[in-house]
Amino acid sequence: MTEQAAPYIAHPRIMVLGVQPGTPPFRIVEIDGEVVGEAKDVTDVLEAAAAFGITVHDMDDPDVVRWVGGDKFTWRLH
Repeated sequence: MTEQAAPYIAHPRIMVLGVQPGTPPFRIVEIDGEVVGEAKDVTDVLEAAAAFGITVHDMDDPDVVRWVGGDKFTWRLH
């Protein structure tokens, strides 16, 4: 059998973790497994990526960015 039984799992360089309490709330950003800072909006994520030489064309591409605990529109605690 030449087909793989397990589904494909993306391992993107950028990971944006769930919303943390704060004033204002923020999300922790990891690049290549290392915490690089906090993001209060999508622009902060893009700036962090650019600082590491990563150009993001599609914030919804799971091969580029993994959103944990929400998506690019989730910036407040529920």
